[in-house]
Amino acid sequence: MLGNPRYTLESAEQEPEVGVVTGLAWTATGGDLMLIEALRMPGNGKLTVTGQLGSVMRESVDAAYSYVRSRADLLGIEKEVFREFDLHVHFPAGAIPKDGPSAGAAITLAISSVLSGRPIRRDIAITGEVTLRGKVLEIGGVKEKVLAAYRAGLRHVVMPTNNEKDLRDIPDEVRGHMKFTFVADMDEVILVMLLAKPSQELADSAPPKKAAPRKKEKTSVHEERTDDTVSTV
Repeated sequence: MLGNPRYTLESAEQEPEVGVVTGLAWTATGGDLMLIEALRMPGNGKLTVTGQLGSVMRESVDAAYSYVRSRADLLGIEKEVFREFDLHVHFPAGAIPKDGPSAGAAITLAISSVLSGRPIRRDIAITGEVTLRGKVLEIGGVKEKVLAAYRAGLRHVVMPTNNEKDLRDIPDEVRGHMKFTFVADMDEVILVMLLAKPSQELADSAPPKKAAPRKKEKTSVHEERTDDTVSTV
């Protein structure tokens, strides 16, 4: 009777994926999810950023890329990757202007994931500004962002430590169903959000190989015969 819906609320994807992270944004009409995608391809180290972004967010991409390069050893990224591959960071929903520093943690996470080959947890949303040293700084619009995550079906949000005081603004019926992780730097974010490489996960989950049975040695009539046994775990 009311016609086609004007606005569609999409459910968030929750399967881990390399180079894709679910961020949170504040808008004039409330909070919203902000998908951030990163892709690497053979090249010579060029960085490309697309999406309708303001100058502050573009600077966040540059700062995130520099931080990841400085932490390459920790993330397991080979030095050659920065010289032999181009990086493309994309912000979908190009019709919607985006600006502000609070996507810094999500951008850093997307770049870390695509260059290291480690998947990101998609059942968690993240918000927070990041400095060149990897410190996660306080952001605004916590209530709107948490409500956006809740509407999309996400029940876990990572945010800066200094925003813990803002939880009192969230309605009790929402806060009681949510889990919050507070972080002070990107090392903590990586520990929570980045998973091991798929090959490593398969190797860790594979059952141990059984030991091959040893051949029996012939014994003389004066020797006592014993049966060899093989134990499996």
